[in-house]
This record gives sequence, structure tokens and C-alpha cells, in this order.
Amino acid sequence: MTLSLKEKYDEQGFVVVPGLVPPEHIQALEAAGERVIARTRAGEWPHRRTVGRQFPPFGDGDPDSWGVQHVMHPDLGEPAFARWYTSDALVHIVTELLGCQEDDLQMELFNLLINPTSNSFALRWHRDDVPENASEEEERDALSIWHHGTQWNTLSPVPRALRTDSCLYVVPGSHKIPRTPEQRAHSSTLDPPKDPFAMPGAIQVTLQPGETVFYNNNILHCATYSAKEPRVTLHACMGEVRGGPARARNILQHGLQWMKEARFAETLDARGKKMLERIVRLQESVNGDVGYSLAN
Repeated sequence: MTLSLKEKYDEQGFVVVPGLVPPEHIQALEAAGERVIARTRAGEWPHRRTVGRQFPPFGDGDPDSWGVQHVMHPDLGEPAFARWYTSDALVHIVTELLGCQEDDLQMELFNLLINPTSNSFALRWHRDDVPENASEEEERDALSIWHHGTQWNTLSPVPRALRTDSCLYVVPGSHKIPRTPEQRAHSSTLDPPKDPFAMPGAIQVTLQPGETVFYNNNILHCATYSAKEPRVTLHACMGEVRGGPARARNILQHGLQWMKEARFAETLDARGKKMLERIVRLQESVNGDVGYSLAN
């Protein structure tokens, strides 16, 4: 029996989908990506993922970067990112994977993953919102909560610009079950793996130009960032209102106060404005500091 896209996603914890960057978006996204990366590398954009820091807060301890944060921010002046984030192609696939309606969707994060220029970098095996030292019982409890969201990496359809992307490694099905003792041995420290394939069950996800991998944020995953291989990957997430407080920390830890500014709403289309209203309501429902999901 052939599984539907949602069935594959629910079973594996990830799924690869082609063709989600329509032709009318390609040129604008490519140009916007080049500009924000140049500004980040020149020290003109402070919101970045810093080499030496795997998770937020990223700080400013190293001049080299492995990501650009908040690409929809009005200070960047790049509306192409928000236009694609709220495009029919993306919204339709997200509602299918989450099993929700468009009116349930909330705007969340949109960043770029890029190659460092001085030193290669890697992320350890982790689940985005489950600590590495969680006991089996704590892990089981955390995984039993459906956070009502998905995240994705997208490779541009322009082969000359982005080639392929083989940075991501995942353990299929691990979003549903606690780590085995062997898997725990490879994911209980803050150190990135010397060999990602040493993790039992690990596979490497390779994206061809124009492909997107959607994945559950609590699937076991890690990533490598080579200073020798150019990388420009669109990295974003979208949730839905049923997630409520269970989704708050993983998203709000990145600092989204700027989304409340009227000038940001002015850059969005009607669909985007409604999605924005929902994430603002989530922010306002949380009292105090949400903290951080993982340790650096």
C-alpha cells in the first residue's frame, strides 16, 4: 500500500517534497539571500548563528557565522522571504502535514543556514525541545506531546547557486520513541559527532535543487557545516494554534518581539497578517522568560 505524504511524515518523522519554490519566487529569493548573507558576513546584521554556539542564545563570540536569523525582519528590507513563506505552495503542504486548516496556522521562524568561512562546524545529535540528559521516562513524556508544527530546509531550484545539500542527518522514526541505550551514548554530551553514521539508525538526507525536507523538530538529528562547501539553505518553521504553550519555548526562545512592530505587519499580505496575529497571541499568552530548550 502506498502511504500518503502525511502518513510518511507521521511514520518517518520527515519527508522530502519537490517543487515548492514557484518560478515567480526564484530570482527574488536568490537575490535577497545573497544580500542578507553579505550583510551578515560584513557584520552589518547582528541576528546570526555564531560558530561555536549550537543553539540559542547564539551570542557574538566568534565573527564567523553558520546562519542568518530573522530574514523577514523589516530592518533587512527583503519582502521576498515573507512572500514565499506565505505562498500557496508552502501553506498547502504545511496544512496537509499538520492536518489542520489555513486559519490555524501561525507565523514562526525563517532563517538561512549558511557555510562558515573560517572553520567547519557541526551540531550534535539532538531533539530541538528535549534536553540531552532527559531520562527515558522524561523523554517518553516529552515525545508524547504533539507540538503541532513542522520545520523545513529548502534548496533553491537554481543548481549553480546551491548545488546539493547533504548537511542533515536524521534517525527515521525517532520522533516517536525514546533513545535506545546505544543512541543515548551518542547523544548525551554537548559534543558533535566525529562520524554521524556511528549513531544507530542514522541516515543522511541529501536535497537536490528545488527539494524541501520537512521534519518533526523532535526527531533525532544533527548537521555538519563545511567551510569548504558553499551552503545557502532556506530554513523555517510554521505551527498551528493547537500547539499552544507546548510550542512556545521552542519558538519564542529565538526572540520574536520585533514581530509585534506595526511596520512588520505592513510588509505582509492578508494571509501573512492573520498568521502573524496568531503568533503574537502566543507571545502575549506567555508570562515571563520562556528560557532555552537546549544547552550549548
